[in-house]
Amino acid sequence: MELQKAKRHQVKLRVGLSGASGFGKSYSALLLAYGMTNDWSKIAIIDTENNSANLYAHLGDFNVLSIREPFSPERYIKAIETCEKAGMKVIIVDSITHEWSGKGGCLEIHEKLGGRFQDWAKVTPLHNSFIDKIINSKAHLITTVRRKIDYSLDSNMGGKTRVIKHGTKEVTREGYEYELTVNFELINDNHLAKASKDRTGLFMNQPEFVINQSTGKKLIEWCSEGISLEDVENEIDTCKTLEELRSIYKKYSGLRSQIQPFIMEKKNEIEQIVEQGQIVK
Repeated sequence: MELQKAKRHQVKLRVGLSGASGFGKSYSALLLAYGMTNDWSKIAIIDTENNSANLYAHLGDFNVLSIREPFSPERYIKAIETCEKAGMKVIIVDSITHEWSGKGGCLEIHEKLGGRFQDWAKVTPLHNSFIDKIINSKAHLITTVRRKIDYSLDSNMGGKTRVIKHGTKEVTREGYEYELTVNFELINDNHLAKASKDRTGLFMNQPEFVINQSTGKKLIEWCSEGISLEDVENEIDTCKTLEELRSIYKKYSGLRSQIQPFIMEKKNEIEQIVEQGQIVK
């Protein structure tokens, strides 16, 4: 174990968009993604909404991966991995609701197992694997989720039961919002949005606004602050000894998976120089 100074490296964004049907989740997600990349060819949308992504083909040449039922966690994971292997910079999962409540999703899996409380012991690891894939993806992730009106039954002093409306609720497993960098709630069919969670501090407690390309640009600028991958690569390139190389690898522990190829390449270069020097002697 070792204490290290906190630094914001080039983190990967995890952005949520939630709203009722027709509030513009898919459209907003695509504009957000383009603002983050400025390159439609590096955007992929995993479409579970009956090919609805194709309605926005006029925006640009983004990539579409359509999946149909069963909407199991494993199929979502495979779809994300397919997009990663294709070199996508931003992956939109539209929507994650099906993984939870769709045909073949977690709720149906639980029901088929018997619907008992103990059956969640088999379903929860499947769902957690899906969440882990989102959290640990090499790409920026934008997920959309449907919202529905949340009700409860209440009894007044006269013993009469009444229906209480509590606003809207995301149709996915409770707690997903905590995994996100920013979570935007689309509040009406005019595409107005507000931030219900914001680790960046850019949007919280701000007036309602329409998500567009500039929103994505603000987010990518925020997550690019601090030590960049290019800066670390340059530092690696200046190393003269293996000890210096080990020091950098240790110093940037949060970027190890990204800098390892450069570390290995420089290591081989240093070892060759050392070997040649010994031969000359």
